[in-house]
Amino acid sequence: MIATKFKFSGLLAAALFVTGVSGFGMAHAATVVATVSVDEAADLTFMREEEKLARDTYLVMNDTWKLAVFANIASSEQTHMDAILKLLKKYGLPDPAARTLIGEFTNPELQALYAALIAKGLRSSLDALVVGGIIEETDMEDIQAAIERSQKADIDAVYENLLCGSRNHLRAFARNLESMTGQPYTAQVITQDEVDVILNSPLEQCGQP
Repeated sequence: MIATKFKFSGLLAAALFVTGVSGFGMAHAATVVATVSVDEAADLTFMREEEKLARDTYLVMNDTWKLAVFANIASSEQTHMDAILKLLKKYGLPDPAARTLIGEFTNPELQALYAALIAKGLRSSLDALVVGGIIEETDMEDIQAAIERSQKADIDAVYENLLCGSRNHLRAFARNLESMTGQPYTAQVITQDEVDVILNSPLEQCGQP
C-alpha cells in the first residue's frame, strides 16, 4: 500500500513561485503577486501535475489491462488537467507539464510516486484497480487541503469540480474491485469512514446544477 501526502512548506512554496514567475519580467511578476497568493500558485502548479499523474497512470493501465474504467477516467483526468491549465494561464503561471511526455514530471515527488504506482499496477489487473483507488484518495486529500488554502472563488470552483470527479472515480474503481474480489473496498489514504460515505452515496453530476 502506498499512501502519500503532499504538503508545501512556506519556503518551498515561495521557491516554486519565484522560479515560476522568473522570465516574465518584473511588471508581470508584480501582477501575479497581486492576484494570486504564494500558496495558491504552488497548489495550482502541483495540481496540474497531480492530475497528469492520474491521467498518465490510467493510460498505461488501460494499454496493459484493457479495462474500460481506465480509458474512461483517463479522459476525465485530461479534462481536469485542462481546467487547471486555464487557471495557470489566467494568473500568468508557467505550465509544469508543458512539453513533457507520459510519465515525465517536473515535481520529483510525483515522479517517484508515478514510478511506484506503475510498478504496482503492472503486477495484475487487481493491483491496477487498487492503484486507481490510491490515486483518487490521494487526490481528494490534496485537493481538500488546497481548497483550505485558496482565497479565490474561481480556483475553489475548479477544485470542487475536481473533488467531485475524484469521488466518482473512486466509486468506479471500488465497484470494479468489489466485482473482481467479492469484498468491500478498503480505504488506503483517507479514512474508511470518509470512503464509506462516498461509496454509499449516488454518482454525482459534477459541474452541473
